[in-house]
Amino acid sequence: MSKPEPRVAERSTEEPVSEEPGRLARWAKADPVRAVAIALIVASVAWRAAIADRGWFSQDEFVIANRAIDTGLTPDFLLGVFNDHLMPGGLLVAWLLVRVDGFEGWPWLLLLVVGQAAVSVAFYRLLRSLLRPGWALLVPLCMFLFSPLTLEVSSLWMVGLLMLPVQLAMVVALGAQVRYARTGRHRHAITLVLAVLFGLAFDTKALLIIPLVFLFAVFLLSTGRTFASIWSAIRRFWVGWLALAAVTAAYVPYYMSLPRPQLQQPGSPSGVVTFVVDLIGTTLVPGLLGGPWVWEYAGDGPPLVATPDLGIWLAWAALLTLVVVTVRSRRTASRAWLLLFTYVAMVTTLFVVTRLGGALGTLGALVPRYVAEAVVVAALCVGVALLGLRDRAEKDTAVWAVPPALREPGAYAVGLVAAVIAAVTVSMGTLTSIARFNDNWQTKHAKAYLDTTQAELATMVPGTDLVEDTVPYQVVAGYFYPDNLQSHFFRAAPLRPTFVTETEAPSMFDETGRIRPATVQGIDILPGPDDGCGHQAGFGTAARIPLRAPAADWPWWVYVGYLSSGDSTVTFRLGEGSHRFEVRRGLNQIYFRVQGAGDAVQLTVHDPAVRLCTRDITVGRIMPTTS
Repeated sequence: MSKPEPRVAERSTEEPVSEEPGRLARWAKADPVRAVAIALIVASVAWRAAIADRGWFSQDEFVIANRAIDTGLTPDFLLGVFNDHLMPGGLLVAWLLVRVDGFEGWPWLLLLVVGQAAVSVAFYRLLRSLLRPGWALLVPLCMFLFSPLTLEVSSLWMVGLLMLPVQLAMVVALGAQVRYARTGRHRHAITLVLAVLFGLAFDTKALLIIPLVFLFAVFLLSTGRTFASIWSAIRRFWVGWLALAAVTAAYVPYYMSLPRPQLQQPGSPSGVVTFVVDLIGTTLVPGLLGGPWVWEYAGDGPPLVATPDLGIWLAWAALLTLVVVTVRSRRTASRAWLLLFTYVAMVTTLFVVTRLGGALGTLGALVPRYVAEAVVVAALCVGVALLGLRDRAEKDTAVWAVPPALREPGAYAVGLVAAVIAAVTVSMGTLTSIARFNDNWQTKHAKAYLDTTQAELATMVPGTDLVEDTVPYQVVAGYFYPDNLQSHFFRAAPLRPTFVTETEAPSMFDETGRIRPATVQGIDILPGPDDGCGHQAGFGTAARIPLRAPAADWPWWVYVGYLSSGDSTVTFRLGEGSHRFEVRRGLNQIYFRVQGAGDAVQLTVHDPAVRLCTRDITVGRIMPTTS
């Protein structure tokens, strides 16, 4: 009897499913806080890019773009002061991008996205380096990433060109100071100085990084009482302070030597108080807690904050509660809050001195970009107050013992619920502020104006004489004169019109950008003594023709309707201003520009055989017709 052959196990045709997580999952599992932080940074940069994409050029951007087109890459251009800003790095970037793509928006959007991503990653690295690890690290990170106060920085390329490099320089400088304190290596002092120089290349406000780093070293990187902390900071980091002092000693005299508008006086003490209250109480504090919730429409530029009174009081109550709780819970918290308050005081003083007497006046306190870099300091200080410093994990004990009543499970549950409600409230308020900013930001008169003018120029009848005016106020404000003139505005446009200063049939752009026939509206002449001719002008003696009202000294447009017996040259005079033009036989008209002042005009004919009659002369402003 033969033995049964052994059975061969059948090989499964299905491959075993690997239960080993993928590389991304392993990376996230190794440090879940880091994974969530990176996801938050990506989300923040993405929605900021979406908001920025709905905007376009506004006010200052047109001025910078037009100047970049009009000049070469010269030291005078790069080292000139623009609106009190010394910004050679920003002007270099603007010059390159305008030359490459004019008014196209995508290069600027890419610039803002890259800058915001760089600042966000650098800030997260600073938090990890300075603070105790834990999920609470995400609180200061979110406070910076989603702050409504920095929406203008990531949406308007001119503001981003100034503030994103300053924010990046601030974060890198603080990180270098932390490493300098831990290692004592002077190469970190070099990094600190290079960061400050990088910030100064884009805005003079980067000078505030120098006192900020010193205060940071005194309050957070030194221990002991005030004078002991100051002496310790000076003694430990003297190499860095000497280098920064040299930078200051070289930069400040050079900046002060540059030609720029004279600073105006801040005004009355009540105006200063109003400015400070609005800047800190209405803009900064509510903005740190998700405000302002309501925005005031401000034309093509970013909206102004319009925080409701209830929101202001609730924000201050929340901030004071946070200060008291953290100070009573952790020794380092009081030093962190002192750092924040001191820096805010420096920023406020700077703007009282430099901006309060300017064109915006007290309204500047409602412009969030003026406190945008303070958000970096505020988020960092809140993180220190909540988590404490990494290097003092065992030394940073509580200032007070928790009362027994607060140790009960019920009290803990109530506190937890209150914290959750506060977090949800701030989050919902932040989303509301962002959404309403986005609603304001999508309205762009300048984009519609430029698109309309370009379409009109493309279809304009050959031989049309265009006369120049200023662009609408909401496109470029009047205080930017002469950069609000159409000849300046169109320098970077694909189609650039040619303007005339004398014509028989003027046309011009109206407020919407359409080309319309134009006429002069202003001061007319009085009726002439000759019923059949009105005022008669001939050879030799100038005919004096009185105006209905005196004309002030101004570059006026003049309309002359005339009947001439022949062709000749005629001189028109208004006070010290004069203009020579050609007249043709018959009934005709002419428009021209002249600057002068007076209560009468004069006409002189230069051909003895020609007589000229006129009933219609108007000195005034040229306007598009409504028909």
